Amino acid sequence: MNRLVVGNLVHRPLRSLISALAVTIEVVMILSIVAIMLGMVNGQKLRTNGIGGDIIAKPGAASNLIGVSGAPASAKVGLVLAKLPHVKVAAPIYIQLTTSAGAVENIFGIDYSTFNALTPFVFVEGGPFSGPDDIIVDDVASHGSTDGPAMRGKSFHVGETTKLLGHVFHVSGVVVHGRGGRKFIPLDTINAINGTDNRCSVFYLRTEDAPKWQKAVREEIQATEGMQQWDVQTLDELLSQMTPEKFPGFNIGLSVVIGIAVVIGFLVIFQSMYTAVMERTREIGILKSLGASKGYIVGIVLRESGLLAVCGVVAGVASTYLLRAILHIKASQLEFEVTPAWVAKAAAIAIVGALLGALYPALKAASKDPIDALSYE
Repeated sequence: MNRLVVGNLVHRPLRSLISALAVTIEVVMILSIVAIMLGMVNGQKLRTNGIGGDIIAKPGAASNLIGVSGAPASAKVGLVLAKLPHVKVAAPIYIQLTTSAGAVENIFGIDYSTFNALTPFVFVEGGPFSGPDDIIVDDVASHGSTDGPAMRGKSFHVGETTKLLGHVFHVSGVVVHGRGGRKFIPLDTINAINGTDNRCSVFYLRTEDAPKWQKAVREEIQATEGMQQWDVQTLDELLSQMTPEKFPGFNIGLSVVIGIAVVIGFLVIFQSMYTAVMERTREIGILKSLGASKGYIVGIVLRESGLLAVCGVVAGVASTYLLRAILHIKASQLEFEVTPAWVAKAAAIAIVGALLGALYPALKAASKDPIDALSYE
């Protein structure tokens, strides 16, 4: 049977290639959208963890999507927080979501001394801010500019300039990535650009012997005058919310893409197998006249579609990893996370979809009357 299956597919190479290509596209679609979404979520999670604080405090009215809600807090509150028992560092951060040349990114406005006290920057080159127009970029952002198409792919080094938020900045340092944002400017500068007065989005606190005093610090903050309604979370609580399911539209978008991909694979396999069955009417009649059962005929068709699906899955997974390598070179800031779990899911979805697409043609082939099939012209 296996020789017969392979022979049938080789006999119609173009149709077999198109069918396998449809499955390949299906797998690439699923893995790509998942890789981009998971990369965004898990990348942000890792960078948030790398800031160094173990408690996050912000006004209760502020959105959990930090960077979308502006700067609702006065940075002066940091002085109050820093004086609370068991608080070692209180760092105000102004996080602004911005778009530049089609790229979306969070810009961190920081008070260098307190932010660096959470976890010190590791400089690849250069050093801290030396003036209000300085910017620190991480080693990922330094390899690509978002100033426009002409500047993309340009590496930035200390002393060079870049335009951000309509303002020209001088690169004072390049640091190892993983500190929340990828670009850091002085807190006073981002306030001046936005016309705000010493405001910030959130405070990151480092406490003594975390997590020993975290509960006490939370109670102390919420017992402070004017801060009773503040949202105070531990880092673990915040990270637990950074899952795909917590992000609006993630599951809906993923379901839509998977649905479209499955339909593409299903229809192409269905059309291919149905046409193949119609073309092989006499062949099926000969097999049945020689004693082939309905299950045998169904098995041949399903094995053909299964083999096409497996070839398509292998090509799709390989293409996805190739795409990841290309994107790593061309768009280093894009986090593209391909996981073994989703590779297995995409493979299963593609194979099941292909088998379902071939099921009706297989049953139609098995139901043919051998006498009618042998007399077919």
